[in-house]
Amino acid sequence: MPIRSYVASMLFVAAAGSATGNAIAAKPDEQPLRIEREHHRYTVNADGSYTETIETAIKVLKEAGVGAAKDSSIGYSTSIQKADIVSAYTLKSDGRRIEVPAGNFQVSSNSGQNGDSPIYSDRTMLTVVFPELAVGDTTVLSYRLTAKEPMFPGQFSVIDSFSPARYYGDVAISVDAPESLPLKHVAWQMKEVRNRVENGRRVIEWQWRNHQPVDPETMRDSTFDVERYPGYALSTFAGYAQISEAYGARATAKAAVTPRIAALADDIVGDAREPREIAKRLYEWVSRQISYAGNCIGLGAVVPRDLDVVLDNRMGDCKDHATLLEALLKAKGIDSTQALVNAGRTYALPEIPVASMVNHVITYVPAMDLYLDSTAGVVPFGSLPESVAGKRVLLVEGYRDDAMTPAPQRANDWQRMRTVLKIAADGSVKGTVDLELNGRLAVSAREQFRELDLGSRDDLVRKYFRSTGLTATGTLRFDDPKPLEENFAIQASFDVEDLVIVPGGFPIAPWFLSLAPISGIVANQQPDPGQPAGESACGGIRSEEEYVYEFAAPLRIVAIPPDASFSEGPVAYTATHRREGNRIEVKRTLDDLTPGPVCSAEYNTGYQQLMRKALTNLRAQIVYLSGESAKP
Repeated sequence: MPIRSYVASMLFVAAAGSATGNAIAAKPDEQPLRIEREHHRYTVNADGSYTETIETAIKVLKEAGVGAAKDSSIGYSTSIQKADIVSAYTLKSDGRRIEVPAGNFQVSSNSGQNGDSPIYSDRTMLTVVFPELAVGDTTVLSYRLTAKEPMFPGQFSVIDSFSPARYYGDVAISVDAPESLPLKHVAWQMKEVRNRVENGRRVIEWQWRNHQPVDPETMRDSTFDVERYPGYALSTFAGYAQISEAYGARATAKAAVTPRIAALADDIVGDAREPREIAKRLYEWVSRQISYAGNCIGLGAVVPRDLDVVLDNRMGDCKDHATLLEALLKAKGIDSTQALVNAGRTYALPEIPVASMVNHVITYVPAMDLYLDSTAGVVPFGSLPESVAGKRVLLVEGYRDDAMTPAPQRANDWQRMRTVLKIAADGSVKGTVDLELNGRLAVSAREQFRELDLGSRDDLVRKYFRSTGLTATGTLRFDDPKPLEENFAIQASFDVEDLVIVPGGFPIAPWFLSLAPISGIVANQQPDPGQPAGESACGGIRSEEEYVYEFAAPLRIVAIPPDASFSEGPVAYTATHRREGNRIEVKRTLDDLTPGPVCSAEYNTGYQQLMRKALTNLRAQIVYLSGESAKP
């Protein structure tokens, strides 16, 4: 993952680094499970409703896989779907078939009180526990999922893919649909074995197998393009414009200006008269006052709640946020429309238009050419979260094939840090840190500091150093974190006993406070030896660091790092070190103007090479001697 995606989540760092919390798939010869069979059969009706029959057979290869394969769960929406078990059994290694007994099925349902409808979800989870499972056995589960009502009237679409890093003994996909249904279809890296019309219905079948899975370390792309992988897509939508039209057919009416909405808009706007300021106040109110709550109740996945429900409970999902903001803006004479976008790692929509590929809803204000995402909750007016920036959107009103959210304005994302340290002969240190943040760094800091107990903020200095076994006192001051603004300033001071070893040395890095430490950014971008870089989401950031070290007279400085200056394309690193007696001034800058939002594997390879050069310079140390050790 390139530097442009790095934003520290921990504010207080002595030496920055990174760690990944996501486990990767095991190497092919280490996988504890093997998918022997995965079959999907879709039977589609003329109105878009359908039945999907799924059969899986999973073999346990290692003891670690027994727990993972012991149970399997099926989730579905009770109001519009039904699940039926066709068969479920453990196939022992000696060929015996042990049926799952009735007591080994667990059903967990979400429902309201006294028969009322639930407010969040009507999801039901049907879990199957396989008996007598051991290494060498295979679990076999076949079930039927019936969609009694399509998500969009008269429409059907589905997309799926399979990982080349997993063993698949046999994958078979079939679809049976009325010939009259305008069903588009495509498969990637799968073999079409059947495509014909029988009795007025078209039957299509694809097959794939993967008996030699690749090492997951070779799959380096952190962005996701479904067309890169074995998979398939089916859709009755004529194009993406029809998806936005189908969503808007039920969503637009929900944004009506009622007396309640009009009165609320007047109250929020107050004395504002200029349209942009009016839009800003409405956006900020929805962002801060309407908490997030998913809607997994049947068609609620694609239809907003009634706004009275949203306002009564002060919560809603992305559709509810966008609908409420649209209604409030309309009440003040500002036209807006909802926009569908992919909020995941996908930056390119497949040619076959599938509704699930746009899984998030935001707001577009045409008169201001402005996209807003109030669901994010912490993003300032006029900005977007990383997950939706630089992506194609489907406008509900005024649809255009080329509509895109703006790419992140990376010149706007920067940190300036000045640290002054006075190092005593006994190794104690008095220091101050002044930090200025802008853009996404400021947004991240404000979000973290909003949760901070102001009464104990100075105690954070003591606790931070205490966590490393040191005794310290200090103060911490910062701007009011509550406003949704793109700037933030923090000041800290600390007095730490025995912080450095005398005589000794240390690399130049933040000692207490930083969101974008250059040392951490560079360390986070080091290439994995022997592994090529992949495509990734990207963009730039600027981090400026200034350090002043004042050593007490008994100490003698014997070495400082060399200066450095090099660049690669739109990325530059510079470092200067100046010494006057026992005082050292250091200035370092990492200036990354990579435009993004996606960088190729070739670009990232060159980028990593520059980061390697920077790391060499960053590892150099200031070295000093004590009065005694300095004597010849």
